[in-house]
Amino acid sequence: MQRDFYLYIHVLKIAAMFNSIIQHFAHLEQRPLERMAFLVGGLLIFWIIEGAIPLVQLSYKKNKLKHASVNFGFTVIHLIIHTFLAIVIIKLSDWCKAHQFGLVYWTHANVLLTIVITFLVMDFFGGWLVHFTEHKLKFLWRFHVVHHADNNVDVTTGLRHHPIESVLRGLFFFMGIVASGAPMYAVMIFQTILVIAVAFTHANINLPKWLDNVLSYVLVSPNMHKVHHHWKQPYTDSNYGAVLSIWDRLLGTFMQLDHKEIRYGLDRYYDNEKDEDFMLLMKKPFGKME
Repeated sequence: MQRDFYLYIHVLKIAAMFNSIIQHFAHLEQRPLERMAFLVGGLLIFWIIEGAIPLVQLSYKKNKLKHASVNFGFTVIHLIIHTFLAIVIIKLSDWCKAHQFGLVYWTHANVLLTIVITFLVMDFFGGWLVHFTEHKLKFLWRFHVVHHADNNVDVTTGLRHHPIESVLRGLFFFMGIVASGAPMYAVMIFQTILVIAVAFTHANINLPKWLDNVLSYVLVSPNMHKVHHHWKQPYTDSNYGAVLSIWDRLLGTFMQLDHKEIRYGLDRYYDNEKDEDFMLLMKKPFGKME
């Protein structure tokens, strides 16, 4: 009897802790400084790790800080755009709740299942599908190529996106919310994990080959994503996933290549010496491209 009582108490404590976590993420969108801390914290952690165990020796034009400053420029613009997109995200999530629209409502999902459904749907729309679309439509590719033009892929490359691409990714994010019916706590859990995952997959870190391979069966691993940054097709047009690797494996876009054979950059569109020219990268997609 006493044992059952203690078990009951432990279950209540776990339930209370889980509910506390849900409440924390439910209002995270209203705490931009805390969201920024997740982003900056993830960058700093993997910045330190890639300095300690680099996958390859990168050849920065001047130095790592100069390279980072260019990519951070895009990051700041991305965050400003996302601040406005967040208003729409909240409205869509509230609309889904009010109209009981989306998979989480149609399946009568509990909290845990709601998080799982949201994560899968958001990762598909906001991760794999938008990325695939950017590679297949020429008009969108001209903006996404800014991301691929980086000759030195490291942790800062993950947020190197042209402002137009940031808006496009927001539109696919909206689709994911409507399809899933995601409540805000589930959206913010996904976004937080996404920010950390993007830093991880772009970081220039040398994981044991067996570990990277094992991770790639479920998650996008660093070596798996580096294949996507290879300068030559068809490798460039593969491994589109953001957090989960299952979409690439299921949809036939998964590819492998030894990291020693990978060469970064896309000199067909940008002179490799200009991959850190911020203003050129901003203006080029609006001009003539081959």
